[in-house]
Amino acid sequence: MSHVSVTINGRQFRMACDDGQEAHLTDLARDLDARIEGLRAKFGEIGDTRLIVMAALTIADELDEMAKRFKRLEQDFSAAQQAQADAAAHAKTTEAAVARALTSAAERIESVARRLNEGMSRGDAVALG
Repeated sequence: MSHVSVTINGRQFRMACDDGQEAHLTDLARDLDARIEGLRAKFGEIGDTRLIVMAALTIADELDEMAKRFKRLEQDFSAAQQAQADAAAHAKTTEAAVARALTSAAERIESVARRLNEGMSRGDAVALG
């Protein structure tokens, strides 16, 4: 367990974090401090507690918007996966239909060739393939 000193709203705090997370925690604290300073610049001195609550609500609102966006992206991804599966099934069905049509055409061609060859053996026609 590591410890990091961060400054938020002009106050120093010693925070514990997992090893390797020191820079991340420092960045988070820096972001929170900047938000509080931005609110102070916008609203003036309205009290530390109120500034911190406003910053927390701003972060909560952003988190809520990100969660909604993430849910929409998950739904879009799921729909895309379903569309891909539907397209693959359609392609497979189409492939099978084309294969049946080609097989049928080949059988008809062979039948015609066989009849022509039979006619040839009787002397009626010219032999094919």
